[in-house]
Amino acid sequence: MVYPSGTRALRGVSLDIRPGTVHGLIGANGAGKSTLIKILSGAQTATAGTVSWRGEPVAWSSPSQALSHGMAAVHQHTPLVDTLTVLDNVFLGRRESARWDAGRRAGELAALCERIGYPLDPATPVGELSVGARQMISILQALARDPSVVLLDEPTAALSPAERDVLFRTVRRLRDLGTTFVYVSHFLDEILDLTDHLTVLRDGRVVVDGPTADTTEERLVAAIVGERLGKVEEQSPPPAREKGGEPLLSVDNLASPQRFGPVTLAVRPAEVVGLAGLLGSGRTELLQAIFGADRAATGTVEVAGRRVRPGSPRHAVRHGLALVPEDRTRQGLLPEWEIWRNISLPYLRGSALRRFLVDPARERKLAEHAVAELGIAAPSVDAPVRELSGGNAQKVVFAKWVYGNARVFLLDEPSAGVDVGGKADIIQLIRGLADRGHAVLIVASEFEELLSACDRMLVMRRGRLIAERPSAGTDLHELTALASGL
Repeated sequence: MVYPSGTRALRGVSLDIRPGTVHGLIGANGAGKSTLIKILSGAQTATAGTVSWRGEPVAWSSPSQALSHGMAAVHQHTPLVDTLTVLDNVFLGRRESARWDAGRRAGELAALCERIGYPLDPATPVGELSVGARQMISILQALARDPSVVLLDEPTAALSPAERDVLFRTVRRLRDLGTTFVYVSHFLDEILDLTDHLTVLRDGRVVVDGPTADTTEERLVAAIVGERLGKVEEQSPPPAREKGGEPLLSVDNLASPQRFGPVTLAVRPAEVVGLAGLLGSGRTELLQAIFGADRAATGTVEVAGRRVRPGSPRHAVRHGLALVPEDRTRQGLLPEWEIWRNISLPYLRGSALRRFLVDPARERKLAEHAVAELGIAAPSVDAPVRELSGGNAQKVVFAKWVYGNARVFLLDEPSAGVDVGGKADIIQLIRGLADRGHAVLIVASEFEELLSACDRMLVMRRGRLIAERPSAGTDLHELTALASGL
């Protein structure tokens, strides 16, 4: 598979998916996993090779055509319609009158939710739901069509442990009834626990293919990274830095009705602080409020002693705040735009002549510098962001802010959907921000990452900060127990 820009995603990949199994698909960012899933689901057309369905060659031109044959896909970032309800989104695309069949569809949804053990209010607008709940709706969309094969691309990246357990139980139950799953994940423990067969891709090629029972986590890591070393768990602790005396970020009694608070915290220059909390603890909502994206929030936010106007992200940016969001495809990037245009967005005024004439040459030069320094794997800065792997897309989000005027970085799940080696790269980027004297506040579901990247930990539960710990001397068990209320 070769994109028009010259990006080569797959190189002669061959694999067989057996009926009634869970087939794991793993590899580093850029290995070709998502591209393969898109080809199998009809979202993209391969430039070479053949896909066979039930022994017959097929060339599906659209996901709907693949779905009509029994092939359903849940992509890493499935688009949902925020203004529609849960019910309407689950059955989106059905050729039937919503008014006429609303009652029947509501019954179908209730039965489906009961079947998988995940209750949802059918009347809730999807835009009001968390990223984890949205992901479960995407999975329900696929299961509602009763497919023969379900392609799951990073399905647990935004799920809480409880939601992940629900998904695993559902996959196992449906597998035992004959449904086949292709399961893409960066979580090696999930692959080893859930799958029957696995395939490892590296640089667009198959490097391992066989029964899951015949391999180990250590062998998988070696196959994924090749000669590279990159386990996040093996990262050295954060180096000692000279922290500034006065806080660069100060938050005082910040609260939002029914969401979190009140919360008071401070982050000093050259300091990385982690927010450890489970999904639903209010951690993402807190970052959004600090950035001014929550108009209902009360309390004060200051950057270097200057108060940030509440409810105004634009004012927050002017004061030196930067937010790298959890859902980067909805809030952080314009996928159809070139890399250089995405990187220049936050500080476009600074790249203009006389403040009104855009200077593409300067923007491109800045982007080329960012691509080289951050190690973004792309054929050129003219490649559209949609062609990048998850880890490289996340580096583009970082580049948007690193080369601007930001002094305080709010990072929400900075390595979500990123492979083993990519996580290590992102941790180095975070440490680099602190080395430059910036203040960094991070949310991450994988507490190991926080312990590797942060100087200090704040534990959040049910919308409140309930503990503070130095990273040195704090272990994963203690953090998990605090966040879980144990």
